[in-house]
Amino acid sequence: MRKPADWMQMPTDDRILEALEGGLRLTPAVIAENIEKSRTHVSRRLSDLTDYGFVKKPKRGYYEITELGRGYLAGNVDATNLENE
Repeated sequence: MRKPADWMQMPTDDRILEALEGGLRLTPAVIAENIEKSRTHVSRRLSDLTDYGFVKKPKRGYYEITELGRGYLAGNVDATNLENE
């Protein structure tokens, strides 16, 4: 069972992480199209998810999920215990 933190926006953050779970590097626009949210909203959420270590930005404009993000999706990470980097 996933343990989201108060700073997370549900279900949007879960849907963003699930979109990245396949291992692809995606842009905010591609994620937004697939989860039916605005690119602006997805970009803001990606910023927070990056700050907490759930995603990383390997290349300008692209995001990918981290091991921490995968652990959260699997229910192995309690996001309430994480601190903003």
